[in-house]
Amino acid sequence: MPAKHINQNDFEEKVLKAKSPVIVDFYAEWCGPCKMAGPVFDKLADEFAGKVKIVKVNVDEAQGLAQKYGVMSIPTVIVFKDGKEVDRQMGFVGEEGYRKMIKRSF
Repeated sequence: MPAKHINQNDFEEKVLKAKSPVIVDFYAEWCGPCKMAGPVFDKLADEFAGKVKIVKVNVDEAQGLAQKYGVMSIPTVIVFKDGKEVDRQMGFVGEEGYRKMIKRSF
């Protein structure tokens, strides 16, 4: 099951009000490193299903969210827990880097 795409309209419900930690991948279709991260997040979404949610936000379509959370470069991955940012990683860090980030969110 691939990571779900969300937008400004459902961000609050799917991320800020979530009962489990949520990993948000801020990306753009034209971004090379973002394209490398996509399959990694899809794999991790399957692996960690039921423990964390992994979602994607297209910064070109949700500029307000990108601005609100200070996303200055992409990919930027932010971990939210109980509606608050608890971790952030900028740039592509590979599967193991994202895996460590997810495990820290428990």
